[in-house]
Amino acid sequence: MQQVFLGGAVSGLPNALGTTGDGSRVCFTNVWDATDASFRLCFLPVVVGIPAVIAGVIVLCQVLGLLISWRPQWTKPFVEEHPMPAVEDFLAPKRRWTASTLALVSVSCVGFILQLIVAIRTWPALQGLLPAVTWFITATLAIVYRPMTIPYSVLIISMARAGAYAIVLANGASDSVELALNVTALVLTVVGICVVLCMPFRDPSWPAKEISKPFSEATASLRSPEDNLTLWQFMTVSWMTPLIRTGSKRQLHDEDVWRLGHEFQHQRLHENFRQLKGTVIQRLIKANGVDLVILTLLGLLELVARFSTPILLQQLLASMEDSSAPRRATVTYAALSLLARLIPAQSAVFNWWFGRRCYERSRGEMITMLYEKTLGRKIAFQSEDKKEVPPQLDGATNGHAPELGLPSQRKPAWWTIVLQRATSLFKRAPPAEATKEPASMGKILNLMRNDVYEVAQRFWEFQNLITKPLSCIFSVVLVVRFLGWASMIAVLALVVAQALNAILARIMIIFEKRRRAATDKKLQVITQFVEAIRHLRWYGWQGAWLTQILDARQRELKLKIITNIWNVLISFINALALDLTPVIAFFAYTVIAGKPLRVDVAFPALQLFGMMTQALRDLPNLIIVLINAWVAVGRIEDFMAEADKQEMNTEALIGDSMAVEHGSFSWPGVEKPVLKDVSLSFPEGLTVICGEVASGKTALLQALLGELDMLEGQLIRPQQPVGFCAQTPWLQSMSVRENILFSAPYDEKRYKDVLDACALTPDLAEFKAGDLSLIGENGIGLSGGQRARVALARAVYSRAKILLLDDPISALDQQTAESIVQKCLAGPLLQGRTVVLVTHRTDLVLGLAGQVVKMDNGRAHILDHEAVAHDTLYRTMSSQSAVEADQQIVEKRAALAVPEKFIEDEHRAHGGVQAKVYWEYIKAGTIKWWIVVILVLACYRIVAVSETWFLKAWGEAYDEQSSARLFMYQNDVVATNSEFVGSLPSPEDNIRPWLTIFFLLALGQSLFYICSQAIMIVIVYVAARRMFKDIMEKVAHATFRFYDVTPVGRLMNRMTSDIGVIDGGISQQLQAVAWLGISWLSSLVVIASVTPTFLVFSAVLIAAFAVIFMRFLPTSQSLRRLEMVSLTPLMSNFGALLNGLTTVRAFRAQTRFQDRVIEVVDTFQKMDHFYWSLQAWLMYRFDILSALSTFLITMLALVTNVSPGLTAFVLIAANKLVNSTHYLCRQYGQLQMEFVSVERVVELMNLDQEPKGDVSPPAWWPSCSGDIVFDDVVIKYAPHLDPALAGVSFTVRGGSKTAVIGRTGSGKSTLALAMLATVLPDSGSITIDNFDLAKVDKQLLRTRVTFLAQDPVLFPGTMRENLDPVKEHSDEDCKLVLRRVCERQSWSLDTKIEAGGHNLSQGQRQLVGLARAVLRRSAIIILDEATASIDRETAMQIQQVMHEEMKDSTVITIAHRLEAVRHADYCVVLGKGKVLKQGPAAEMLQDQQDEMAENADSQP
Repeated sequence: MQQVFLGGAVSGLPNALGTTGDGSRVCFTNVWDATDASFRLCFLPVVVGIPAVIAGVIVLCQVLGLLISWRPQWTKPFVEEHPMPAVEDFLAPKRRWTASTLALVSVSCVGFILQLIVAIRTWPALQGLLPAVTWFITATLAIVYRPMTIPYSVLIISMARAGAYAIVLANGASDSVELALNVTALVLTVVGICVVLCMPFRDPSWPAKEISKPFSEATASLRSPEDNLTLWQFMTVSWMTPLIRTGSKRQLHDEDVWRLGHEFQHQRLHENFRQLKGTVIQRLIKANGVDLVILTLLGLLELVARFSTPILLQQLLASMEDSSAPRRATVTYAALSLLARLIPAQSAVFNWWFGRRCYERSRGEMITMLYEKTLGRKIAFQSEDKKEVPPQLDGATNGHAPELGLPSQRKPAWWTIVLQRATSLFKRAPPAEATKEPASMGKILNLMRNDVYEVAQRFWEFQNLITKPLSCIFSVVLVVRFLGWASMIAVLALVVAQALNAILARIMIIFEKRRRAATDKKLQVITQFVEAIRHLRWYGWQGAWLTQILDARQRELKLKIITNIWNVLISFINALALDLTPVIAFFAYTVIAGKPLRVDVAFPALQLFGMMTQALRDLPNLIIVLINAWVAVGRIEDFMAEADKQEMNTEALIGDSMAVEHGSFSWPGVEKPVLKDVSLSFPEGLTVICGEVASGKTALLQALLGELDMLEGQLIRPQQPVGFCAQTPWLQSMSVRENILFSAPYDEKRYKDVLDACALTPDLAEFKAGDLSLIGENGIGLSGGQRARVALARAVYSRAKILLLDDPISALDQQTAESIVQKCLAGPLLQGRTVVLVTHRTDLVLGLAGQVVKMDNGRAHILDHEAVAHDTLYRTMSSQSAVEADQQIVEKRAALAVPEKFIEDEHRAHGGVQAKVYWEYIKAGTIKWWIVVILVLACYRIVAVSETWFLKAWGEAYDEQSSARLFMYQNDVVATNSEFVGSLPSPEDNIRPWLTIFFLLALGQSLFYICSQAIMIVIVYVAARRMFKDIMEKVAHATFRFYDVTPVGRLMNRMTSDIGVIDGGISQQLQAVAWLGISWLSSLVVIASVTPTFLVFSAVLIAAFAVIFMRFLPTSQSLRRLEMVSLTPLMSNFGALLNGLTTVRAFRAQTRFQDRVIEVVDTFQKMDHFYWSLQAWLMYRFDILSALSTFLITMLALVTNVSPGLTAFVLIAANKLVNSTHYLCRQYGQLQMEFVSVERVVELMNLDQEPKGDVSPPAWWPSCSGDIVFDDVVIKYAPHLDPALAGVSFTVRGGSKTAVIGRTGSGKSTLALAMLATVLPDSGSITIDNFDLAKVDKQLLRTRVTFLAQDPVLFPGTMRENLDPVKEHSDEDCKLVLRRVCERQSWSLDTKIEAGGHNLSQGQRQLVGLARAVLRRSAIIILDEATASIDRETAMQIQQVMHEEMKDSTVITIAHRLEAVRHADYCVVLGKGKVLKQGPAAEMLQDQQDEMAENADSQP
């Protein structure tokens, strides 16, 4: 009887549950007919019932969800959008019908009615009723819920139903009614799926004004369209079209790129992440749990689809060999192979998005976490008395003899020693007992740039932790299924190889740890070099420092090479084992099992071995990256475990008073107290702190800020911001106004009053844009005095009730200092505030002080005003008014609204990476080595093709019928085949020659592979060493203008991130491009020689790939460059924070800085996010095109009647061609992106270099008697800037002592730098001993002339290393100078100095700088405010020492204090870049004193 099945009649189908129409039961075994490529009829009821079962499970889940509201925490979204506040149920808007909902209901109802009619016609059989149930459930779900967003339950049911209909149709229909009903039902199901695909993820009723509409113009003012997509747009990544369209027209800019989507924005991520508890890894897993589960499920889906391909290939070849199999079966297997490729292609898009979300979130969470930790951690120093304990080996006693009294131990047997050493490789080493040093800036940058990446990358590839081991298991199971149990010999060989690799990986991790430590040290040295480059150039020390950097780099590269050698050894064992696996397996299959190796076994097995090879090759790599991530997590955890800043114990306060009671404090990490038993209270008004250098003045302010460790006593301080002005001014790379406001609201009157009080109005009048002028990194565009006053203005402008001012007037000239004392310290702005002022210029402020505290060796003594009155010199106040200047600045600001840039925007190249950049890298790696690599790769490919051809000949040699068929279709190929194997016996008679040749071909592949890898180690080493050395030398000898306009963060970005890319896999990528190019060309030749028809198809295929790729490339290049540029502010933020951390914490501005870094991370991450979104767009299209191409090639082989062996050979070559085209485009695009880093490095290699000078003066030059002559000198820092010196002319007599004085910003420092030839005159000349400095060898000049800046730079190490970093002098000379200049400090040559001299006061740093100058004993010495931060008594003693030590030298002193003029022979007064006065110092001093007396008399 005929029964309707799914809307049609099928003879013999089941008519009731469990039985078919002819009485047979439903079957669950042998359900697939391999010959016919279809399910058996008895299994079709099960296929029909599966959608109904799925629908039932979904309904059950819906009911349980209504009854049970609890959900595990990890299943909830980590960041959830709540566009509207929660309202009561009866106030909530009712769900409305939408076009999509109506269409979904209509389709479901029509399908249900249709299937219900079928069910009624076929009653009592239930097979017609089951599909009706699924239609009914989908219709009910749509009507009840009226979904406005994607109804996933409906989608899942519809996809299952579509699959069931497709299977029934593929099994054939008995009549036209059946076919019509099934096709109609399938069409309705597909329409329903299309409706769901067009529905959005986000509720349309929510406001979407901030979200960019799909396919509208991209703009940075709107969020990414990802927040409001339909499922189809998401699946196809078509939402990237607007960005691609813009990028193909022009270079992208920041304003062209959307903001990150809601789930990616770091403000919310950081707030949620900091609420989590546990270790870093535990918090990351909690935050990304949903993504990890989704990634795992998608990975398993892709794994199953991937491993189905060799099975389908076997069935396809078997059906071609089987003459009884219908042609339809072959087409079915080809179609199933297409499906097996399309599923991973679509799954990869989902995999990418959830993987990127997991990666970007975890990376952003860790970066913001590290920044927050940096904001709150203790600024610790390593104590000098802490000695690092060397790590001990197991069982060792650190080199000491056994203790007496312990029983002696017998020497263990040799096998015990071998066993212990073998097992120790798998044991975790005991933690070192050495005290860990606090993280340096280099380490923090390394954590942020590299370690965070290592950890986040593992989250992106999380599914590999499950799919890679499962791939090994699947491949082993399928190998046994294909080749039998005898093939386990091959698997055993692989297992032994992997065990050996595990041992090697354990050894490699030891060197990897050492390499990371070496990288930290290299980064620390580079950081010091970049930050101190000006000072190093002034002293002529850059060469010695460069040697130090290159030595650190060499140590890093050496360890990297050792690590790479171990890696190559692991790769060699992998390659050898995996290439010989087919040989061993085929030996077991043919010799041991005695079976013929036919085509339908050999080629699927070969494909399977390739997959097993990849899986097992990836397994050690997976272990290695996990180990690297484990090391990185440990380093991050160590940093997070560092002590935070102590919160001082405070009592209940009345008002805003501040006091210390019996307080003893030490520097963090140092046990010795720096302040002892201090008891002070600070009343409202001015408290002056004075004392000798290193007496504890700065330490007292740091203690009041809570930056020191309190050993005993109590600190009483209100929990409110403190206006802090550090001794070394810390400014940000912003405008003057932004630095002063420091994010406070702009109050115009208060702001102008502050400018006037801090004497900034006249200076700002000189700037083209006034207070809107950008001052550069740390105020590089300002003079030292201007930086100090901007920092003072920031503290004064704040509303803080307490101001702590650390010697802000030391760098100011007398007139400016007096003005600030009168208008600022004694003015209305500081009334009602508690001001603590550290200063050596007590003569200016004692009359204003309500309390005077003298620090002496860490103890505080309150002085009586009368007792110190005799120390007070007369106070004079300048009557200069700032009203006119203030008016001038307003006028100038109105006239010139464009801010002047001290820092140039970072350069971004346009278009593709130029060929010369590739050529530079290739040359750096040595051309001959690249040629050798290409030749080796070509040989490898030839051997690989020969192996495939030989396997085809081997499989066809068993069967004469196969050969006959081959002769029938491809006579020319048979001739080639017979010539190739004619001398070999039949494999049925003697298999050993065939195995021997196959073994030699496999061994050849391994050897060629390992040769290419070994050569790449040489190339990487040579290129990395040469390029790093070249850029360091270029940076070390660049023009000083380059340092002025280039932020430290930008240079560090290029020397860390970009160099890291060069050190990384960029050479491997170039090798991959070469390899893919060779594979593509060889595959094309092979296929064209067998099936010339394929050439036409190949041309179309390549054109399609090229069109897609050319749409992708321009936008990807723009985004990659934007990403690299946006990384610079991130690194700059970390560097700036470390330098200004005390100031930030004093103002309690941590939240603002955290918000700023979050904004910077958003910018950086959005470029990275959309770059990889673009990669997904390309990958999806390439994968779909590859799948279709492989299917069409199979169809082409079927149409041309090629033999099964030749079909397999062509399919392998065609797959290689398609994959090579696919990956060549992707790899080239990736190479272009990576070469952006090389491009940026090459830019540094092309920096403008300072002219070395043509004249090499004699060894006696400069003599002590030689004159220094300025002849009408005009100097500009840049062509667009005003002259810093304008027409300056004067002569300094040899051996004389000359003072250069003038107001801040008058050009004094420029004049000093001109004598070092760091800036050359635009006109005029400067000569020393009749040698023009513009022509003299600059290096010789700077080593023979000593320049001591106001802020001497110090390096981490010992005092000896800081006095004489280049080791030109003996220890005795250093000791003598240290004793003469720094007698009171009790320093030795072994005294430890922290980076930047942070464990010394500013005065102590200046003492070290003075000691350097005395040690060098140059004929010409230039002192730029060298004693500004030193107390008067010490300064007078030092003046005497220097007078004695430098009596034969020509000394030029740049100073603000009049004492500097007292010891001078000649004096030059500068103003606005011109010489105002010059003459004998005694006359100038008398004139200055008379003028000051007149000003004092004129005061009311």
